[in-house]
Amino acid sequence: MNTKLYEIKPGNKFKLSQFESDDKSLINGDKDNAREELEALRVRLESLQELLYAESKHKLLIVLQAMDTAGKDSTIRMVFDGVNPQGVKVASFKAPTAEELAHDFLWRIHAKTPARGEIVIFNRSHYEDVLITRVNGWIDADTCKARYQQINEFEKYLVENGTTILKFYLHISKDEQKQRLIERRDTPSKQWKFNPSDLASRAQWGDYMDAYTDAISATSTRHAPWFIVPANSKLQRNLVISNVICDTLEGLKMEYPKAAEGLEKIVVA
Repeated sequence: MNTKLYEIKPGNKFKLSQFESDDKSLINGDKDNAREELEALRVRLESLQELLYAESKHKLLIVLQAMDTAGKDSTIRMVFDGVNPQGVKVASFKAPTAEELAHDFLWRIHAKTPARGEIVIFNRSHYEDVLITRVNGWIDADTCKARYQQINEFEKYLVENGTTILKFYLHISKDEQKQRLIERRDTPSKQWKFNPSDLASRAQWGDYMDAYTDAISATSTRHAPWFIVPANSKLQRNLVISNVICDTLEGLKMEYPKAAEGLEKIVVA
């Protein structure tokens, strides 16, 4: 798969409306084959994660951002199903506490970044501080622009200290979101997920599309690229993300640590 098709090049001016949220090109009409491919990618990722953990040299930070119902939680479940939880952590960033608000907006983020040998997944992230804050008018345009630069510098610092960063925007259409919200409302086992406040964000859809477009344009860099992932199809979404992660990990040229000297002479009684 050519993952570059989904990557936003640094300085690229674009609009999310240019990207097809309903793309199913990787499925190509054969869901059974696509599911087999996803399983093969899962096995591949399991092996690569074990190698990452054993070598304990690199760090991988995965950022997931999306509108409500786009599938951040299910992406984590499906893509990382079976991967050793010892080396994978998920950090979710909700409304900041009073203590967090008393610090700079990146203060609470840094503590959750990966250590050597770890994969950390941000389910929402520091980007909320240039998205919801902008859309609701909690920060002005100058502050928002300054935060783009601060994010770029923060991510560059992480990369210079051994972290690989992948950022995914899960791109669903407004119509698809409507259907998923209705499903949540009407399905007893999913009703706990339905949050009436999601409707307020939905009413601001256009403002969020503008905010995401500007944030992604300003912060997709060579060291921390953004990928626009078509997410109306959960299978297509998971295939794209799995391919990007596996290709990236393989590109690190990782190796298992050398065996202890004289290991071949040790007798196990």
